[in-house]
Amino acid sequence: MFSPTVLVTYAIACLVLAIVPGPNVTAIIGNALTRGTKAGIAVVLGTQVGVLSMVVVIALGMQALVAFMAWAFDWIKLLGAAYLIWMGIGMLRASGRLAAGEVPAEKSLWRLALEGCLILWSNPKALIFLGAFIPQFVTRDVPAAPQVLVLGLIFMIIAGTTDALYAVLAGSARHFLTRTRIRLLNRVSGLVLIGGGIWLALQKKTLAA
Repeated sequence: MFSPTVLVTYAIACLVLAIVPGPNVTAIIGNALTRGTKAGIAVVLGTQVGVLSMVVVIALGMQALVAFMAWAFDWIKLLGAAYLIWMGIGMLRASGRLAAGEVPAEKSLWRLALEGCLILWSNPKALIFLGAFIPQFVTRDVPAAPQVLVLGLIFMIIAGTTDALYAVLAGSARHFLTRTRIRLLNRVSGLVLIGGGIWLALQKKTLAA
């Protein structure tokens, strides 16, 4: 379904995107700092469920859209590349701040997992982002839905691993995740994302006239 080159490129892109702190990472770190590593991992599991549900929505929507408007396929991917560039610019401007607000003293792991899922779905940018990123690696040669599902699962594995690492680091080494380090991470990731978006846009050689 995918060539090794495409998979490697996609995996690297997923890694860069997954390590960039967002609302879900903030929740993971905040809970790991206040309640311990297990609480952070519980939030990770919840966000993973949220990502899976979003991937299913994207897969079904992409398949239906391609079947209904095949001519729009390349335009959708081009708009997605533009959105990635816009996200990269936002990362360059980010302050690197990771706020952790006050939280109740008692919460079950199930409740933390549910909150992780709700945090992901409460952020519309997450669905828009996944909808812009994953289709960049989808081709017309085979049905879109299976491709989106496979790519989505790969993203889940990579993002779940990095999120879990954040939880472990926050739970065991509170002073590791400094604002300076997060800011540097944002800068590097923003540049990579902008470069990747430009590269993907230049690959769209089959745009409809």
